[in-house]
Amino acid sequence: MGLVSYQTALETQRNLVAARQAGQLPDQLLLLQHQPVITVGVSGRSGTNHILASPAELREHGIEVIEVRRGGDVTYHGPGQLVGYPIIDLRPDRCDVHRYVRDLEEVLIRTVASYGVKARRRSGLTGVWVGEAKLAAIGVRLSRWVASHGFALNVTTNLEHFRLIVPCGLVGSGVTSLECLVRPVPSLDRLEASISREFAFVFGRRIQPNLSGSVSGHGLEMV
Repeated sequence: MGLVSYQTALETQRNLVAARQAGQLPDQLLLLQHQPVITVGVSGRSGTNHILASPAELREHGIEVIEVRRGGDVTYHGPGQLVGYPIIDLRPDRCDVHRYVRDLEEVLIRTVASYGVKARRRSGLTGVWVGEAKLAAIGVRLSRWVASHGFALNVTTNLEHFRLIVPCGLVGSGVTSLECLVRPVPSLDRLEASISREFAFVFGRRIQPNLSGSVSGHGLEMV
């Protein structure tokens, strides 16, 4: 989908979730970048404020703040970050949110491994890590077992913007990107192809580009 506003992607997801629940289209994988935005998941709406910047600082950087109905705490999205939103029906054999999140981690671990980056999970935490630094964040939402939201992989992301928040509510954890880990940095086009391929492998799907016609993304059909 290229570079789109968070609100545009949110509305697209809502429409696709409703259509998927109604059986009007197959599973979808949206791949895109966002204009600068801080999103606050359901875990970030009480207790410690994990947005460190003042409203004036956020305006100076052109960053908006949006509360969203996904799991997880506070995260940042911006150009140079590859975001994936699977709109996928987990029925009948994947009705397990923990397994779904682990599978998304597996997609990302396999993707970056193809570029020589050894990423891993961290016990008790969500996402993909290199050492003690987070390379990719994950936050999902399920509605009648149709998943939305998804993952964000830092490629050439401006990591300075993460200093404006406590990423995912994890005090003391660092953030990294592929740009910091591998040269040359793979292009977003190559990464989109790699993620699509690994997603199809992990979830047992066959990819057919842009099945929906009106939505730029990838349709994923069950093998």
